[in-house]
Amino acid sequence: MSASRHSGATDELGPDGPEPPEREGADLLAALLDGMDAALCAFDADGVVTHWNREAERILGWTAAEAVGRKGFAGWAVRSADAEEVEGRLLAAMRAPGRQVHEFALLTKDGGRVLVRTQSAAVRGPDGEPAGLYCAFSEVHAQIDLERSIALSEALFEDASWGVVLVDADLRPAVVNAHAARAFGTGRTSVLGRPLGDLIAQGVEELESALTHVLAQGAPPAPAELWVSVRTPDGERRRCWSSGFLRLASPLAEEPVPLGVGWLFQDVTEARQAEQEASLLRFRSNQLHRAARAAAECEDPAEAATVHLDFALAGFADHALVDRVAGAPLTGTEPAEPVRLVRFAATPSGTPGPSVRGGAAGLPVRYDQGHPAVQCVERAGPVRASAGTMSGDRARAWARARQWPEGTVHALCAVLRSRGATLGVVTFLRSTGRGPFERSDVAHAEDVSLRIAATLDLAAAVGERDR
Repeated sequence: MSASRHSGATDELGPDGPEPPEREGADLLAALLDGMDAALCAFDADGVVTHWNREAERILGWTAAEAVGRKGFAGWAVRSADAEEVEGRLLAAMRAPGRQVHEFALLTKDGGRVLVRTQSAAVRGPDGEPAGLYCAFSEVHAQIDLERSIALSEALFEDASWGVVLVDADLRPAVVNAHAARAFGTGRTSVLGRPLGDLIAQGVEELESALTHVLAQGAPPAPAELWVSVRTPDGERRRCWSSGFLRLASPLAEEPVPLGVGWLFQDVTEARQAEQEASLLRFRSNQLHRAARAAAECEDPAEAATVHLDFALAGFADHALVDRVAGAPLTGTEPAEPVRLVRFAATPSGTPGPSVRGGAAGLPVRYDQGHPAVQCVERAGPVRASAGTMSGDRARAWARARQWPEGTVHALCAVLRSRGATLGVVTFLRSTGRGPFERSDVAHAEDVSLRIAATLDLAAAVGERDR
């Protein structure tokens, strides 16, 4: 547009000359009105229709040529009996401040009726006086659907009892509800725009892979359970989240444009841990039952002890050692002399296989006085030991100093007690890749040690009888 046109000078308009500003403004207004998602009509101060867009034509069937120039809705878009009330409510918007919302029925061109919700407001002239009004309307059911969608979104991000996170196309949280913020251990605004790796320590790769898949392929057919370690001010927390994913696309584009992923999750950690513990307990109970049946078929009670040891290792530990007290069993609460232990049986430290009986020569094992096995005998109670954060040469030196196989990083010692006397100690060992022994593991080790102690006591009694 030339500078002279901005200054108000006139141009000679030819067939190919520039369009006048008024024509350009009219074309722009028509394009804006026809591109609206809501139906819109406008009236002048006398109630004559001046504008009518394509959405209004779609809803009612009347074209702009048929609607523009008519006075009010009477006789064509509203029943005659309702015309006075409808026009009165619409024209009242020219004298009222702000927008006025009404619901009433309009007539379609083919004689049908459509219940619409209207928003009307006055159009002011240069002098500030009402020069007309505009009326935007939509079908009530469409408006209700929109309001329901908005209400649902607000409820999800405010009051939902599960976590809701809107993740953008860069896999960064864009909106987080209160429940999700509590799950992350942060505030609702502090997580926005941050990489997921800042919030989750372990499991972030699986989560990002799931989000990327949803962006590319769409939502999975069923929820997925993800184990993650959440970074919190109090340290990392291991959690299990049952997660559902929805791909979000813009409804305004001709082709679906991904806006991100809606991620809904619920914390099911306690339920899954309870299921795992129950499954583990069933497995261990079955192992104890199988071990008891197999041991009952052994003629030699000492062989029955190694049978119990072999069955106990499955899913529990990598190696096990059984050491007996040298000499007579300990009957006092505290040993009067330093404890000496003799190796009775051990699992092979190389290729897995059955336990190997040893200790025929009666030579004591070279345990220091502070060795966990010695402490277990002295206390007549379980002792746990772990290499902790040590790795490499330090971890190997730690295991070697305790006379344990190379690669051992966790140990659990359970005392062998029978008939009020301490017979020895059984030591379970775990290698790198396994977690440390927990309290539930201690209970299982004590169950196994009771059975081993009973068979060793029986073996000693049989030996004395045969002598």
